Amino acid sequence: MPEIVQLLASPVHRLAGRPADGPAPAPPDELVGEIQLRAGLGVVGDRYFAKPAHRNASVTIIARESLPPGVDLVQVRRNILTAGLSVDDLIGAVLTLDSGDGPVRLRVNRPANPCAWMDVTIGPGAFRALRRRGGVRCTPLDDGVLRLGPVRATVDREAVGA
Repeated sequence: MPEIVQLLASPVHRLAGRPADGPAPAPPDELVGEIQLRAGLGVVGDRYFAKPAHRNASVTIIARESLPPGVDLVQVRRNILTAGLSVDDLIGAVLTLDSGDGPVRLRVNRPANPCAWMDVTIGPGAFRALRRRGGVRCTPLDDGVLRLGPVRATVDREAVGA
């Protein structure tokens, strides 16, 4: 069964400016045990919540299998880290996740392409290594809660207009 390994809701942009200047410090409470999602708005408390420019990319998901050992959401700045779920193959589908509090549908809109910051936060070569494996950008279609642990996941490739 797939699992949600980590969740991140960060109110701050850590990767701003030039990578050579280094990232801003991470807030101590950005890795959380649960996140609240709002339809069309994103993750409550996250830096992209309700931002018009990010409505189609307000929730980001990446698979643990895409990352080097020991790398987590603090380094890649995605919201949801899964295990056992190949998210990069889901562009155009609706992914439904249920971690025990009811289903939350996410429209998978486009890849979450890596940037040059990955060579700084993870290590040299990470930017290239994460191409086509950097996760996906989604829009939540429902209000709901996602928690760490096992998750029921279903994929609807026909629900493009949902």
